[in-house]
Amino acid sequence: MESRIPEHHPLRKLFGALAERAFTEKLGWPDFNVSDYISKLLVEFTRTDQLYRIKCAKGERVEAVVDLLYESEVTHGARSFERERDVHRHIGDFTLFMAGLFPEYLNRIKTTGLIYHKDFLVDYIKTGKRSYRLVAEHIQGSPLSAKEVPAPPLFLKLSENFELCVVGLGYIRGDLDRMQNSRYRQARRLLLH
Repeated sequence: MESRIPEHHPLRKLFGALAERAFTEKLGWPDFNVSDYISKLLVEFTRTDQLYRIKCAKGERVEAVVDLLYESEVTHGARSFERERDVHRHIGDFTLFMAGLFPEYLNRIKTTGLIYHKDFLVDYIKTGKRSYRLVAEHIQGSPLSAKEVPAPPLFLKLSENFELCVVGLGYIRGDLDRMQNSRYRQARRLLLH
């Protein structure tokens, strides 16, 4: 994941602590590689240019998962197998992020009759799981170094435990919501000063 947010930015510390707490304490899954990946994903997706970083051949940003799937196919939008892997990784990241932090958005697409929305028939969970699995398969046959992409077991874990990761992100969202509550902030100020 390319980072434009400084390494020592407070968001990294916050999201790192929240992810570790959610996955280790609340889910009982103390896998540092997963919680670290999730925390980095949260940091990167605070920037909308990263949330919608995939561009089509015309240079326009691709926002709908349906269009991302088209861009991921080497026989259609993808220009190489590396592009296919990159887009599938983004699909996994995007669907995980949206399903975990903004389930009401997905619910609104499905239940309010937004049939004009391109993702009306997309199952974000199945699509995200499949995309992470494809990334793991691509990496296993890739000549890229370990520095360039995380180890394949990470993406296999993300694929096989996608729903658990969604729940973990839900816990993180709950923690973030509580932090925004004025009573929480006031109590924290009193305790820390």
